[in-house]
Order: sequence, then structure tokens, then C-alpha cells
Amino acid sequence: MLSVDRMRVLHAIAANGSLTGAAEELHVTNSAVSQQLSKLEREVGQPLVERNGRGIRLTEAAEVLVEHTGQILSLVRQAEADLEAHRDAVIGHLRLSSIATAARGLVPHALVTLRESHPRLVVELSEQEPQDSVPAVSRGEADMAVVVDWTGAPLPLPRGMERTPLTEDTADIALPAGHPLAHRGLVALDEVVDLPWISWPRGGACGQWLHQMISAQGAEPRIVHTAEEHQTKLSLVASGLGAAVIPRLGRGPVPEGVRLVQVQPALVRQVYVFWNADAARRPAISATVRALREAACRMEPGTVSSRPQ
Repeated sequence: MLSVDRMRVLHAIAANGSLTGAAEELHVTNSAVSQQLSKLEREVGQPLVERNGRGIRLTEAAEVLVEHTGQILSLVRQAEADLEAHRDAVIGHLRLSSIATAARGLVPHALVTLRESHPRLVVELSEQEPQDSVPAVSRGEADMAVVVDWTGAPLPLPRGMERTPLTEDTADIALPAGHPLAHRGLVALDEVVDLPWISWPRGGACGQWLHQMISAQGAEPRIVHTAEEHQTKLSLVASGLGAAVIPRLGRGPVPEGVRLVQVQPALVRQVYVFWNADAARRPAISATVRALREAACRMEPGTVSSRPQ
């Protein structure tokens, strides 16, 4: 009898390409991953990994098992969802991933609502960027994720996902106070594309969007600095080191020396939550969606631009 937990370990090894990556994803030690892998190899009677230079690679037998594991984990999610739906109780453990701005400006309000309305539901929040949260939901390591689509740059989701919109978030341009455009209430997009930019780290969806947005205006993006945190970007802007796109959702205090200007056409992104369709019947999923949407509707005017859905 194959162990689902051990198959989940193999699935994580395949997704991360290493035992260390699998251990980090599953929040266990490398030793625990190695032990589970050894037990699974004894169960199937075949080696599942082999050395490949300094790393490892899956054997053909492992590739076959990983393909079945994806289907099995999907069936497990469906079974768990059906059992929860049968009880019609919002209970258990739900793992929610979120982009940083929503984790600051939206999710905490939803978590308070869930704690008060459904005390038997434990929600674990993990701040993650889409490049991490999307595969996490797909593999079943997270149950739901709050992500964004920038206008003109939709985030690709794997097959078998369901999603619901939460709100619409507008971004402004942060400029040093002494910049010639800093005291304008509104600037045209083509007036700012040639600025030196403080962007998001390379490889992320937001950084790619900024590059595409500037390139679409016929300009070559001039990235002078990268930073993950918006407060870090604002500090760099305050020092006169560049300009930055700063969304309104989850925006913290704006330091002295920074001016925020609106852009025409507006820089807009759609904030939404998604989950595996296999788990759609879970009452905990429905309750969390409701709490997130209620939180979005209660946000202060001006903090985020919201469109009724």
C-alpha cells in the first residue's frame, strides 16, 4: 500500500528539483525527506532518484509515480472537500497565501471576521509572491492565494483553478519632492516612462509588468535599483535615487521628500483570490472568500479603488 504522505514528498522533490527544496516547502528537515523517500522506494521496489552531478534527478519510475501522485492528491482534496461539505461546518485548517500589499491592507480584516464568525477554523497566512503561491496552490501546499493581474499582463493560472475578484487597486508614481513633475496632480504615462526606476526584484510578475508597460510606450526601461518592500522603495525615492510605482492597497506612511502623483491612463491591477476547483465545496473556502470580499468592501475610500462585482 503506497503512502499518500510519502507520495506527497516525492511530488515536492519533483517540483523543487532537490531534497532541500522539498524540505523547505514541506517545513520538515532534509533527514525527514530522505527517510520518507527511502521508505517509498522500499514500497515500490525501485529507486526513485539518482545522482546527477551535484544534484539529483528522478528515475523513470519516479516520473510515472509523480504523474499519478498529482491525480491522487486531487482526489484527496475532493474527498476532504466533500466530507466538509457533508458536515456543512466551517472548521479545520486553511492555508492562505497572499501578496504583500494584500497581506497588509486586506487580509487582516478578513482574518478577524473569520476568527469571530468561525472560531473552529484555523487560517494560516503566508506572505508569498505569485511565482511561489501559484505553484503552491496547484500542488496542494496552500489552499488559496490572493494575487493580482496588472492591466495588460494577466497572471497565468494552472488548469483546474477557480477564482473570484476582490477589488481593483490603483497605483501612483512616487517621485522625489524636487522632481519637476512632483507637484503635478496628474501626469501622462509617456511623461514618466524615461525616469530612472526603482523596480521589483527580477523574475516576479510585478517587475515583468513594469518592463512591459514601459516597453509598450516605445521606451527602454531604465532600472537603477530593485527592492521587494515598498517602504524601501519610498526611502530610495526620498533620497532622490529614482521613481517607483506604489499601489494604494496596503500603502504605509509616505516619508518626507516623496510626492505621489496620479497617472493617466491609470495604473490598475485586479486583486483576486483563487483555489483548486477540487476543493471548491469546502465550506472553509466559501467562508474565506466571503470574508475577503467583505474586507475589500469596507476599505477606506481612497485606499483602494473598488469596482462592484
